[in-house]
Amino acid sequence: MSALFVFQDFLTVVLLIICTCTYIKIHFPKILDHRTGFRGFFWKAARIGERLSPWVAACCLLMGLRILFF
Repeated sequence: MSALFVFQDFLTVVLLIICTCTYIKIHFPKILDHRTGFRGFFWKAARIGERLSPWVAACCLLMGLRILFF
């Protein structure tokens, strides 16, 4: 089944997108300069990762534990 149809897998994909976009924005800021259009979605994901980084880190840790043990 696709990861987008299972809610827990969907949350894992969203967290991976947020973490990846934040990493890219920190190391290559010119890539995510556009705030509108298709790249605007990734800019917004990077912004969420920057502003809510302790919460995103905690969610990534919990998702990792869930994947490993459940």
